[in-house]
Amino acid sequence: MGLLDEPEPPSQGAARWVTLIALVAVGAGAAFLFLLPPTEEADTKSPSAPEPSAPEPSVSAVPPPAATIPEPAPPKAEPELVVEPEPTPAPVAPAPSPEPEPVRLRVRSDVAGAAVFIDRTYVGVTPFESSDVTAGPHRVNVSALGYDGFSQGVEIGDTVTELDVAFTVVDLDERVAVIHKHRFGDCAGDLVASLDGIHYQTDGDDAFSVAVDALEEFSVDYLEHNLRIKIRGGRTFNFTDAQPNADRLFVFHREVEQAVASSR
Repeated sequence: MGLLDEPEPPSQGAARWVTLIALVAVGAGAAFLFLLPPTEEADTKSPSAPEPSAPEPSVSAVPPPAATIPEPAPPKAEPELVVEPEPTPAPVAPAPSPEPEPVRLRVRSDVAGAAVFIDRTYVGVTPFESSDVTAGPHRVNVSALGYDGFSQGVEIGDTVTELDVAFTVVDLDERVAVIHKHRFGDCAGDLVASLDGIHYQTDGDDAFSVAVDALEEFSVDYLEHNLRIKIRGGRTFNFTDAQPNADRLFVFHREVEQAVASSR
């Protein structure tokens, strides 16, 4: 067949099939519309007209927000440990302190730090106090460098015995029982020495008093058991005593000499 030849008309059987298919399609569409639920716009719109779709929302070109990292949850606080305070012990009353022993001996001196001896045993320095001295008789000696020593017997009892030693104050109060030797015979009396002088006290006629500065000679001869006093421009007196030695005469002479030397 050539290009210019007209096409042959379809056959009658094929036309009928096309018509039948179209009718079936129309019926199926009507049935589908009939079965759909009624809508608010059913009265105004054609059953066959499709419902306009809602416009798509415009999407702007804004970038999505950056993802945030969640902060870590704070650590759970551990429960606070509660320590119950220990009960305060009841205060204990202090034991009463024993009463101190009373002072039995007190020694003071005008030279601080003078050495104190009790019965020739060193016990301390002045000012001195002791509660340990036993009751009864004792000998107390006090000495200071550069001064004459002090010695005195004491009787310790229930009350305090006090001694005040004066090293810097010159004092002279000595007495000794003597026998005045005459050219013929003798007489008894007492020699008394003070800072005022030496005094011979007797019941006889040869009693005298002489100032220390008026003495021309004042000496003791231990072996001869003799104490010699010579008044300047006056008489000479020789004394002894009834003791077996010249110890008492020697002590009397020493005390007078030391007191005179300290007073000058």
